[in-house]
Amino acid sequence: MYFLLLALLLMAVLGCIFFQFRRKKIICKIKAMDCCTKCSLLNELVYPFGYDFHCDCGFFSTTVDAPQRQAGYASLYDYMAPRFQMVFDALPVYFDYRGRTWLIEFWKGQYGINTGAEIGIYHADGIIPEADYKTAWFSCAEDSEMLDCSFRLCKCENECICNSGRHWWLTAFLVGYFSRPSSLTMESCIHFPNREMLSAFVHGLQRTGYPEDGLCVRGLTVCFMFHRDCTKYNLITRFFRKFSQWKNKLFCKLYLWITRPFLCTEDRVLLLYYCLPSAFRRLLRLRRFHKRCHKRHRKER
Repeated sequence: MYFLLLALLLMAVLGCIFFQFRRKKIICKIKAMDCCTKCSLLNELVYPFGYDFHCDCGFFSTTVDAPQRQAGYASLYDYMAPRFQMVFDALPVYFDYRGRTWLIEFWKGQYGINTGAEIGIYHADGIIPEADYKTAWFSCAEDSEMLDCSFRLCKCENECICNSGRHWWLTAFLVGYFSRPSSLTMESCIHFPNREMLSAFVHGLQRTGYPEDGLCVRGLTVCFMFHRDCTKYNLITRFFRKFSQWKNKLFCKLYLWITRPFLCTEDRVLLLYYCLPSAFRRLLRLRRFHKRCHKRHRKER
């Protein structure tokens, strides 16, 4: 018995020595790369997951042809999110426009070890009664239906992330940052193709309880601030939100410790990729629970 414990202890020590030796070699390899090489390599690694890396700003965002586009959207996704370490505030805006019910939803919060924000644009096949909003499934906007949108995510009045573009799902995620959703403020702007759609969206936003004087309309563009989520969560959801945030904070610290001595996001993520490939893949599983939730949603229907 003692020999077995001694053998296991020796194997653990040798494993730690080998890991540290390998880690030092990887650090030297990354330091030898130039910035363009690191950014190109990182984009090549994250593209299959549906993401781009913005080397100039240091955050990840989703591509227009991301595989998540096939999953669409249902409110079940938001309900299940805390069980997948995604704790965010959500503002869904439903409105009817030209024979279909549209949904433009805004999110801000913590996605695993990432602080981030999202704007998603979806629509149903027809007009949906308000009572069925929470059980309906929405398709993602097609290329011809995408909107020009932008957002600025701030934490404690300090600018954190800015992103803009013509998209169906505009996102930005900062790796290794921990935030409570209530500490984040999201300033969003959306440009609509005509006055009819803009008015329908504004009416839908006001139905959520958003004050009319908090909106800024310039031409066909509407801008507003998203401060806090007014959703009342049940006991189970509150538990998962708190438990997930505890884990998110712990894993953020662990990520920063493992990827030391680097400070830049591209260096840290590449070090994670070479040292712990499974952790790297888990890092990029943002919103990948959509497929599982979609299957469950179909069964419930």
